[in-house]
Amino acid sequence: MRATVILVQVNPGEAFTIRREDGQFQCITGPAQVPMMSPNGSVPPIYVPPGYVSQVLEENGVRRVLVLPQPEYHQSHSPLHPSPHHLTFIPHPAIIPSPPHHMYSTVTGAGDMGTQYIPQYHPGHVYGDQDTLSPHGRSTFVHRDERTSKTHERLQKKLKDRQGGQSKDKMNSPPSSPQKMHCTSPVDCQNGLGKGLSSVGSATAVIKGKQVGKVKGNPRIEMEVQELDEESKALQVLLSNISKPTVSDIQARTVLLSWSPPGTTENGDSDVANLPESLFYEVSLSNTGKDGKFKTAYSGDELSTTLEDLRPATEYHARVQAQCSCLQGIPSEPVSFTTLTCEPDMPNPPRKASGTKNSLLLQWKATCDNGSKIQNYILEWDEGKGNGEFTQCFYGPQKQYKVTRLSPATKYAFRLAAKNDVGISGFSETVDLYTSGSVPLPPAKPELLKSGVTWLTLQWKKTSGVALAEDDISYILEMEDESSGYGFKPKYDGEELSCTVKNLRRSTTYRFRVIAYNSEGKSNPSEISEFLTSPDKPGAPSKPVVKGKIHANSFKITWDPPKDEGGAVITKYILEMAEGNDGNMWELIYSGSATEHVCERLKPGYIYKSRVYCLSEGGQSLLSETLVIQTAVLPPGSPQPPRLMGKPKARELQLRWGAPQVDGGAVATSYGLEFSPAQTEEFREVYLGSELECTVSNLLPGKTYVFRLRAANKAGFGTFSEKCEFTTAPGPPDPCKPPSVVCKSPTCAILNWEPSASNGANITEYRLEWGAAEGVMQICYTGPGLTHEMKGLLPATNYFCRVQAVNIAGAGTFSEVTVCMTPSSVPAAVSSLHVLSENEVDIPQYCPSTCLALKWEQPCDHGSEITSYSIDFGERQPVMVGRTTSHLLENLQPDTTYRIRIQALNNIGAGPFSHTIKVKTKPLPPEPPRLECTAFSHHTLKLKWGDGSTKALPTDSIQYHLQMEDKNGRFVSLYRGPCHTHKVQRLNESTSYSFCIQAFNEAGEGPFSDVYILTTTKSPPPPLKALRIERLDDHSCEVTWEALQPMKGDPVIYSLQSAIGNTDFKQIYKGPATSFHAPGLQANCEHRFRVCAIRQCQNPQGTQDLIGPYSATVILSSQKTEPPASTHKNTVEVTRTKSTLSDEQCAAVILVLFAIISILIAFVIQYFVIK
Repeated sequence: MRATVILVQVNPGEAFTIRREDGQFQCITGPAQVPMMSPNGSVPPIYVPPGYVSQVLEENGVRRVLVLPQPEYHQSHSPLHPSPHHLTFIPHPAIIPSPPHHMYSTVTGAGDMGTQYIPQYHPGHVYGDQDTLSPHGRSTFVHRDERTSKTHERLQKKLKDRQGGQSKDKMNSPPSSPQKMHCTSPVDCQNGLGKGLSSVGSATAVIKGKQVGKVKGNPRIEMEVQELDEESKALQVLLSNISKPTVSDIQARTVLLSWSPPGTTENGDSDVANLPESLFYEVSLSNTGKDGKFKTAYSGDELSTTLEDLRPATEYHARVQAQCSCLQGIPSEPVSFTTLTCEPDMPNPPRKASGTKNSLLLQWKATCDNGSKIQNYILEWDEGKGNGEFTQCFYGPQKQYKVTRLSPATKYAFRLAAKNDVGISGFSETVDLYTSGSVPLPPAKPELLKSGVTWLTLQWKKTSGVALAEDDISYILEMEDESSGYGFKPKYDGEELSCTVKNLRRSTTYRFRVIAYNSEGKSNPSEISEFLTSPDKPGAPSKPVVKGKIHANSFKITWDPPKDEGGAVITKYILEMAEGNDGNMWELIYSGSATEHVCERLKPGYIYKSRVYCLSEGGQSLLSETLVIQTAVLPPGSPQPPRLMGKPKARELQLRWGAPQVDGGAVATSYGLEFSPAQTEEFREVYLGSELECTVSNLLPGKTYVFRLRAANKAGFGTFSEKCEFTTAPGPPDPCKPPSVVCKSPTCAILNWEPSASNGANITEYRLEWGAAEGVMQICYTGPGLTHEMKGLLPATNYFCRVQAVNIAGAGTFSEVTVCMTPSSVPAAVSSLHVLSENEVDIPQYCPSTCLALKWEQPCDHGSEITSYSIDFGERQPVMVGRTTSHLLENLQPDTTYRIRIQALNNIGAGPFSHTIKVKTKPLPPEPPRLECTAFSHHTLKLKWGDGSTKALPTDSIQYHLQMEDKNGRFVSLYRGPCHTHKVQRLNESTSYSFCIQAFNEAGEGPFSDVYILTTTKSPPPPLKALRIERLDDHSCEVTWEALQPMKGDPVIYSLQSAIGNTDFKQIYKGPATSFHAPGLQANCEHRFRVCAIRQCQNPQGTQDLIGPYSATVILSSQKTEPPASTHKNTVEVTRTKSTLSDEQCAAVILVLFAIISILIAFVIQYFVIK
């Protein structure tokens, strides 16, 4: 997308407003040229007011947008009330970020695009009616229309010339009175002026060009600009006449500011007629004093505002400034106020300073007190429950607190609040802290992700079963190179789950394992994984050599395959040759699988260089050494002997020599240096090249060597020079032999070693390293001696040691590592001795009152297997147990405290005792109480036991378990609880039942009592239905009732009673019959009758009568009547008395009535309320 620069021309007397990057408004007055940037590269559409037309001109790729007034359109406007028609740019929708703002960037020069111009488009103001203008117009506006008409005529003429192709040099002549763009102030600003400015002109948008105008010398225009400037100054003076704001409703963080319009007097009067229609106010605030830096806090057209987000207990200064369009008044005098104090700010969460398994030390920083000193801090925690409920654990002025009695490896949530005289701040964010836990479990073995020639990328899974959620687990990746013999060495230490091991050898197998660790320690290593690196590119072939005689035009060269093929077969050899000793133009002369080649078509007497490299699946090898060949020349003569440069070093000598005096017809191109020890004189080549100096390395310190030199030219090597001898400087000693170790005791060892070669300087001291692991040995002795005694060792433990010799030249390499093991000893102390709870014990004979179940962990045996354990638990003899980690102590005293400790024994002796634990046995369970029957009937038995109250009390520690024998002879549970009574219901009559009872408490369940046998009584007969009375005559009647069956073999008889009036009932019949003839009835009296059944129980002692309840009373009224004409018997009217209801019947009636009323209420709610 291409950006377009639009040049906005501002004529004299006009103003153009833009918004800078810092949000401030900048007013540019004419004459000026303001370049604008169109973001999308296209000229935006321009909406012109009535009487104006827009034209787009394009010349040489340059586009101009001309907005010109029509010649016949003339209308005067007041300069105090600007014309509503002005130039308005509406950008393309693609460049509109959010309506109603349209963004164009301004450029202050060629390439400067910093300032942003954001015009606001108000269509209601752009095309306003003409009659809405102020009537206070001026005639000077007509002169401006005449000038613009002339400009329009000149531009029309230029437009015709350009369309006809007659002129191409007028692109830099824009019209002299372009109209400015729309102003971006919060109120409507037309033509960049307020009430006192007005202009009408044309606008030109160009990419390049200069403004050419002739308005500056026009006296009419200069007079008009001067008048407009005077009106602007008057408006600015009016805007500056504003009083300071009024402060009210001061709070801790808010305040209400109000002010009056400009020009308001002390009485509140203002010149509204002279005020603009719309004013814009800006309130600025400073908290650094009256003369400090003020920042804008409010911008708008209201006369009051509420400032928020203030700081409590802070002194502020506020002032107000009036603005109208592009003019700003002088700010008012500042008014000062101080906000109120309030509660402190919310503090930061506490942090963990240190911690153990059972405690956490928390610290925090002081927060802002907001004008009132902080008195106390409130620390709350969730007690490790994790349910979101917090309780207070600290209240005080300190800034740290130690929480104790915590559980290991547990998460605790904390939050903090501050308190001052005003109130309490809000609580901080909840922070989760953890107590210390345990070491992580061994991780899974590492896996291979990618492999390379010298690197392997491994990954492993995160370990599981970690005790701490917050503990950062780190991992150590160890690698073992079997060829090195040093075992596993760490290659990575960090929190990542993958690692790339570099600097490996190609086609080599390496072993890896992973160790996880946290703040508590390291885990055991994971399983070992083996991985193989990829093959490498082959090594360089040997240096090419000449095979046979070198001829003037040809010679045959050969080479050997590389010693290291990189794990792949060589597929091709490439032979390259260059002409000249300094030639770098290598040419390919051979490509194939052979290892020799005949170089032909050579120039006699020339120098040729040849090199070879090979290809395989592993890639391209390095270049071999270069072979330099000269054809048809003689070898050179013997050179001067080499000479020593500088001081000799311990393992290297730097030699230098000159060219031979006799070159053999060609310049010497290479030199061969050979050396040999002074005693043997077996020379071997140490250097071959064209340089005149060489550094001979890998020498022995303090030794004398013999050197000889020869030179070579194109024909070959010449004779050797005279021999010369040089001696190397002293060097560090050679490695010592491995030290010998002799163990005097399980905790003491004697080390001896032999002196090593000094390499030309006397040995000053020996350094001995000792450690329990090969990779973590430390220096334990430094001195000239050849022996050392180590004390404080652990029994049956492997130890590693090595020795190093030191002289004035430095320290030699360490000797090989010696491994020794100390003798066995008595076992270590037993750790983690504890007592098992009842739920953890699965032993039938276990009783918590007389037994204690112990559990411990097996200690280190120190090289000798543990044979037994000795348990000491008081004044008694210790108990010896075998190779076990648990034991049950029996026959102890109930409710007694014991101090128990344990020691391990092996074949060497007894180890130290463990820590002592205090354990108390539980008391014995209670004895069963005596069971009694306090009430009985034919179907219920009420039982009572113990001496307590019938109701259960919260302080009762003893509870009871009542059982009854069922039909199958098994005892089933009837009651279990703290009460002392129980009523057994729904029993059979005259039946014996067996009961037993048991008491139990927190000590356990006691024994069951003896079996108690209780028998229910026989049930009385049921009540009879109402009697039936049949009158026989005036003085007699016959009474009948229902018959009952014999009850379990016992006969049933009946007892009939009668009464006259309110007298007592008297028995008139007793027998087995179900009817009775009652004679002797009295006339005009009420006779009452009732009957009951009597059960005659057959007992060995005799017959016993059980009288049942009486039936309902029946009343017979006897009145004297005439004999009836009929021969049939008359039936008398019987009046029954109202029978009284029993308690069960009354309860049933009440329940039925309550159910009916509930149904009616539910029906009413459903019908009237819900529907």
